[in-house]
Amino acid sequence: MRLVFMGTPPFARIVLDHLLKENFEILALCTQPSKPFGRQKILKHAATKEFLQHVRPDIPIFEPAKLDDSMCQILHSLKPDAIVVVAYGKILPQSFLDLAPCLNLHGSLLPQFRGASPMQEMILNDLPTFGVSVIRMDAQMDAGDILGSACLPRDRYVNAQELGSMLAPLGAKLLADILRHPLKPTPQDHAQATYCTKITKQAGLVDFTTAKAIFLKSLAYYPWPGIFLASGLKLLDIELIETEKTHTPGCILDFDEEAILVGCAQGTLKITSLQAPGKARLSAKAYLSGKRLKPGAILN
Repeated sequence: MRLVFMGTPPFARIVLDHLLKENFEILALCTQPSKPFGRQKILKHAATKEFLQHVRPDIPIFEPAKLDDSMCQILHSLKPDAIVVVAYGKILPQSFLDLAPCLNLHGSLLPQFRGASPMQEMILNDLPTFGVSVIRMDAQMDAGDILGSACLPRDRYVNAQELGSMLAPLGAKLLADILRHPLKPTPQDHAQATYCTKITKQAGLVDFTTAKAIFLKSLAYYPWPGIFLASGLKLLDIELIETEKTHTPGCILDFDEEAILVGCAQGTLKITSLQAPGKARLSAKAYLSGKRLKPGAILN
């Protein structure tokens, strides 16, 4: 089967690798343009592009800033049997949807969490089961008929990066199976749809109200944007100690080797590392020593 693959991050790279190993013919990769990254503005390539340049440099790579008519004509000339979309980062215009069947691998059990950050939402909502869906794309975002889904039970707490590495192989196998043995499409129950948006840096802002909510945010927003207080102080390497006790929000309760225990209005956290804006990351104990803060003080 001849495929055009559209995808950008490491999640998509894992799926692309699987399809190549399963001997699907990848006609081209379409990914987000390389962008300057960091203070030194070093050009950062998409994970899919770096991978393909290394393993299959013969496959053409396109990085369109816009999905315009010229890009549509290029893909049309390739005559794909299907277009596979995995975390590409742009909504496909109708002209692209008309080129060939467009299949999207989405990181949730649709119609739950349509949108740009489904895996983060699964973590934030503390779901007991994680899953992926493959849909036949239509003009509405993530609203197409479901071609298949797969899930796995949560046996431990994981961050977004770990969850992606768990779900990508699951989704890749599901996608390959559907491409080879198409299933009868099942319309989504649109009345049950929920939505999630693109993550912004501000999403990582927390206060010490609820320990479990902070803990789940620390997992969902790893590695970016992380979580931080209004002062800009980053909270790193967090454990949830308990969820019931009442404390003065932000009160430093005790030391635990290099970590500190911090009370919330509901619950207690263990924080191992802290990082002030523009400063190096420190153990929480070293940070408090530098600020001359002791148990009973407020972390802010």
